[in-house]
Order: sequence, then C-alpha cells, then structure tokens
Amino acid sequence: MPLIRLTESGPGRGSAGLELDLARELRAQEGGKKSKKLFPFRRSAAPPALVEHKTSAVDKFVQAKELPVQEAAGNMIVDIGGGTTEVAIISLSGIVYSRSVRVAGDELDEAIINYMKRAYNLMIGERTAEEIKLRIGSAFPLGKETTMEVKGRDMVAGLPKTITITSQEVREAMLEPLNAIIDAVRTTLERCPPELSADLVDRGIMLAGGGALLRGLDKLLQEETALPVHVAEDPLSAVGEGAGRVLNELEFLRKVSTTEV
Repeated sequence: MPLIRLTESGPGRGSAGLELDLARELRAQEGGKKSKKLFPFRRSAAPPALVEHKTSAVDKFVQAKELPVQEAAGNMIVDIGGGTTEVAIISLSGIVYSRSVRVAGDELDEAIINYMKRAYNLMIGERTAEEIKLRIGSAFPLGKETTMEVKGRDMVAGLPKTITITSQEVREAMLEPLNAIIDAVRTTLERCPPELSADLVDRGIMLAGGGALLRGLDKLLQEETALPVHVAEDPLSAVGEGAGRVLNELEFLRKVSTTEV
C-alpha cells in the first residue's frame, strides 16, 4: 500500500481540522475504538504543524474522489483556497508530490488593496477588494474589458472618494500572487515522474477551491503549462462534499491513510 503522510497544515487548521473530524467520525462509527491504523499522530513536544508542514493528504483525496486516483495514472489537483494554494499529483491512491504556498484568495484581495493605495491614494477595505475581484477581476485578458466604480477614503484629503477602475488594472494588480500560484504548479510539474507527465497531457489539471472561480484562471494555467485545465463542477464546496463521500466509503479512506508519520 502506498505510504501517505497525514499532517496538520496552516495556521487556521483548515485541512487538519477536516482530518481530525474524519478521524473522530471513523472512531465513532467503529464503536469508539481508537484504531492506531488510522491517523496515527505521533506524540511529541512540538505540534504536528511544526514537525512537518506539508499538503494534507486527505484534503487532496476528498477533492479527487471523482478522479480515478486508484489507477496507475497521474492526476493533478490545484486547490486555491483563502489562505493557501495546494498542488498535488496523485497516483495509485498515493501522493506522488505535493506543494503548498501561502498565496491564495486573501493575497489577491490584498494585492488589489495595495494597488488602490499606490495608483489612486484610495483606502478600501477587504470586502470592497473582494467585490472588485468578483465583479471585474480576471487572470486572463477578457474579450471585452469592463469597468467599476469604487468608493473609498482619500488618503491625502481624508474624505470619501469615488474612482473608476478597469478590469485590466485589476488583472495587473493581481499579477504577483497569480505568478506565485503558477510557479507552484510549474514546480510540481517539474517534480512529476515522466510516466505520469504523459498522463497529465491527456487528463490535464483539475482546479478546486474558491480561487478557481476567478475568471480566466483556467485559461492562464493552460497557456502557462500547455496542459488542459478543468474546473471542478462546484469548486467552492468540493472539499466538503468529498469529505462526506469519503465517510461513506471507509475502505477507500483506509487505503489513503498513513501508517506512519
């Protein structure tokens, strides 16, 4: 059986919280028995997040439940959440390589806020930045560029101010965090074994997470990697729905759980 590492990740314990919830549910369904074969976290003075910070195995597999991850073929998943972007290549129910970067939706919002300060001396909040990203934000040039009125506080006069920005400006503002995500994908592809790389030419990359909803992101990744890119049917809830399905298939979860940390 392939060896899968299961570790806590991220300051918010998003993935780790999911793993621990899965473990509790499994034990409850098995009559409260504490099985050491499932989720055997090693006791140590330091928390797991400090021992090893890696992409969550269960997090990747619950997203990949619709993919043939048990076959001897490569599957690549890019999960763009709020605080981190996680990239993994999966084959034979095991993670071949995974990478996690602390660049995701929140950093895209922060980039928009900083751009408004630099370009217009306009102070806006996180909610406004997210609205800009959702309404006119894009990772790839649009057929028809759009505009939006933005209201905020003038940093010089200290008074309310309204300006108009274009979708092209927003795209340029998000360029740095988008490049960081692309670099993570490229690094993962460079570490992929040649046999699995051949599979990815046909299967492509699967996008999940709220960040996958950014317009044109699939086209940008496709242009940068020369691979087909697919967006999950419901990327925002892909992890949650996958976790529910995994709990109904305990045998599958045992196959992707670690036997050693």
